[in-house]
Amino acid sequence: MLSLARMNAIATPLSSTPSALDEVVHRLKDGARAFAQLSVDRRIELCEQMRRGYAAVAGESAVAACRAKGIDPEAPVAGEEWISGPMVTLRILRQTVDALKEVKKHGAPRLDRSRCRTLPDGRLAVKVFPSSAMDSALLAKHVGEVYLQAGVTADNLREHQASFYRKPHGGRLCLVLGGGNINAIPPTDVLYKMFVEGTVCLLKMNPVNAYLGPFLEQGFKAAIDQGFLAVAYGGAEEGAYLVHHQLVDEVHITGSDRTHDLMVWGPPGPEREARKQRGDPLLKKEITSELGNISPVLVVPGPWEEGELGFQAANIAGMVTHNASFNCNAAKLLVTPKGWAKRAELLDRVEKSIARSDTRQAYYPGAEQRWAQFTEGRAGLRVIGKPAPGQLGWAILPDVDPAKKDDRVFTTEPFCAVLSETALEGSDPAAFLEKAVPFVNDQVWGTLCATLIVHPATMKDPQAAAAVEKAIGALRYGSVCVNTWPGAVFGLGQTPWGAYPGSTLQDIQSGRGWVHNTFMLEDIEKAVLRAPVKTMPVAPWFPGHRSLASLGKKLVELEADPSWLKVPAVAAAALRA
Repeated sequence: MLSLARMNAIATPLSSTPSALDEVVHRLKDGARAFAQLSVDRRIELCEQMRRGYAAVAGESAVAACRAKGIDPEAPVAGEEWISGPMVTLRILRQTVDALKEVKKHGAPRLDRSRCRTLPDGRLAVKVFPSSAMDSALLAKHVGEVYLQAGVTADNLREHQASFYRKPHGGRLCLVLGGGNINAIPPTDVLYKMFVEGTVCLLKMNPVNAYLGPFLEQGFKAAIDQGFLAVAYGGAEEGAYLVHHQLVDEVHITGSDRTHDLMVWGPPGPEREARKQRGDPLLKKEITSELGNISPVLVVPGPWEEGELGFQAANIAGMVTHNASFNCNAAKLLVTPKGWAKRAELLDRVEKSIARSDTRQAYYPGAEQRWAQFTEGRAGLRVIGKPAPGQLGWAILPDVDPAKKDDRVFTTEPFCAVLSETALEGSDPAAFLEKAVPFVNDQVWGTLCATLIVHPATMKDPQAAAAVEKAIGALRYGSVCVNTWPGAVFGLGQTPWGAYPGSTLQDIQSGRGWVHNTFMLEDIEKAVLRAPVKTMPVAPWFPGHRSLASLGKKLVELEADPSWLKVPAVAAAALRA
């Protein structure tokens, strides 16, 4: 049972003092060498202790998140916090334990040759989802692959996995600057750095979700007690102090490109630009990052029937409304075929589906100002809902001119309740994708994730199917999804999460490096997740999901202690949507 005090109060720890930060950095640095030399058996034991510890606080952390975000913990939408926080974290903890057991037996998590296929350009794709019968039962007919960079083959795949366990370093300390929007981000970023890359971690909580820190301190006590992990608190001042601390070896940030550039290049102005020109960053340390995205949804023309179109409209709407649209992977730009007869109908259906979601608290700082910047003076603006004070209406910005390259809908991530729509020429799949792929690659900011909405009949036509496969390969995004939300890639665990590789520090886009990725793959180009055009039950992000709270709790119970006996309860909750 949750105590009444814990249910009705959100405790936010005070900022850590410089002396406390120094103390914890020295302690972690002392533990880094021991952690690097830890046996795989000890790592398995530690990760299992962390899994059990986190499971004990999972429910309380979900309720605290609801309170912080203005959600009634008993309302259906509270299920978002159970799924995107505890469920994802417990799933990745469980998978990490399993992966470490595979490392012990085989040197790396096993990927049989039957999971490998050769792409048209000769590179390797590896199927990572489903990886169990339970995966197949819980997310039927979904297939997740990882496209690898040139040079990786089925024969040498193991040489591109789990390199820390082949050649361990001498001990490193990573500062993890955790994201403030999704509560699985800070703990799962830490898990990746600790158990895939072998670093000890200092997790500096974002002020927006600092309330989560005490739960992580309690849940991950086994690692903290051994000097392998610590949690710190504070804002930009404390973050800057730690970023430039001489004992911190590397940095990982989930946040914005503006924060990244401030750390790497210094404040805006002539000095920053001069440093960029000569390639001389202020921050000389290795930095990995996930920095947001204007996430595009490309709707490919096809023989769409009413039910199919309605289903995908609800799918798109859920990509917008989840977590009040404070997601780096929230759908932000709908790209449609200009002459498509169902273009207006799709937009109307998206609007009606969004209307099934109540307006939400604008809990992320600066949301009201960003919303105003995108909506003021915008022709054709549609605002959905009647927001109370402190809330935002859902905004749709239709028919944005794609020729206006400097329009902020193409250059700036809104990070609030805004969806834009633009239309490109192309009446058939191949012609549309020939326009749409270079448009989002070259004109739309970000490299994190993109979605293709494709009718199954399109994939039965050889020419159209080839155009879709070409588009999947050509999209310069770290995740490409077909008929589903990239948020699923974030949550599965087996699929790597990160930006498309190749961004420079001078033009970081959505960042660099990977997390989650429990098969410990390296030399990754992108994750690709494919789903049917309609599924039953509907996905948990669909607006108006009536049993979401129950489903979220059942999924947490399942991930905390997997058993086939729990699957019927999960299925029943999902089907009541």
